[in-house]
Amino acid sequence: MDGHVTCDGQVIRDPAGSVQAGAHYVVDVPPPMPATPQPEAIPFTILFEDADLIVLDKPAGLVVHPAPGNPRGTLVNALLAHCGETLPGIGGERRPGIVHRLDKDTSGVMVIAKTEFALAALTAAFGARDLDRAYDALCWGVPCPASGEIERAIGRDPRDRKRMAVVAKGGRPALTRYSIKQSWFAHTSLLECRLTTGRTHQIRVHLSQIGHPLVGDPVYLRRRPAASKLMPEPARTALLDFPRQALHAGTLGFNHPRTGRPMAFTAPIPEDMAGLITTLQTQTVPG
Repeated sequence: MDGHVTCDGQVIRDPAGSVQAGAHYVVDVPPPMPATPQPEAIPFTILFEDADLIVLDKPAGLVVHPAPGNPRGTLVNALLAHCGETLPGIGGERRPGIVHRLDKDTSGVMVIAKTEFALAALTAAFGARDLDRAYDALCWGVPCPASGEIERAIGRDPRDRKRMAVVAKGGRPALTRYSIKQSWFAHTSLLECRLTTGRTHQIRVHLSQIGHPLVGDPVYLRRRPAASKLMPEPARTALLDFPRQALHAGTLGFNHPRTGRPMAFTAPIPEDMAGLITTLQTQTVPG
């Protein structure tokens, strides 16, 4: 019996459904990848830059650093092209300068270290929660109360290791503060979410846990929301067809690692999310 395996970092497929004694396999080995990320001329919006750091507005769809499945075309590749010889080695070859991360399809403000001094200081600030982070989140339904806290530990989903989940044991403490900025009847809300911890997928997991998942979330929105039945067209279609989680890191504030000067940066809601909000505003009466 013959099989075919593609060695590309993806799930190995066996046409027979199982590996059996005497089977023969043909393995397709991909071309070797560079040991370290290579510079690539990928444009990104710079909000501030000096000798120690870069503050940028990451677009949705851009992966932060190389990983299996995304070996190139990342923000790190773009930063290496922008910074030249000054960035490699700052914090490690695979993630040079990276202090914190945004999911691939989350847009917004990020800070990147350009020196080891800035990397250590900014990493300590993130670890001590000595900074200000606010996100714009478009979710299904209207949370009650209109502002509050979600404090639930987050860990790997025991049933799906690619997902995070609220867990009773083995998770890490996580606290999200939210407030409604605007709502439309009972079906959608624009929230401001502030993080006091920085767990993987924290806002996405917490909002899903309380029954208000993000619009367009491909991981934590598993079924068509009941709230969508209350919506007029074309708002319903626009929200249901939105191709990513509607989450934007709008504000980041911190003290400059070298001068200690307070700094605060904002990035406007990107066009795709802004278009959803415009559709809601023109189709419904704000709540």
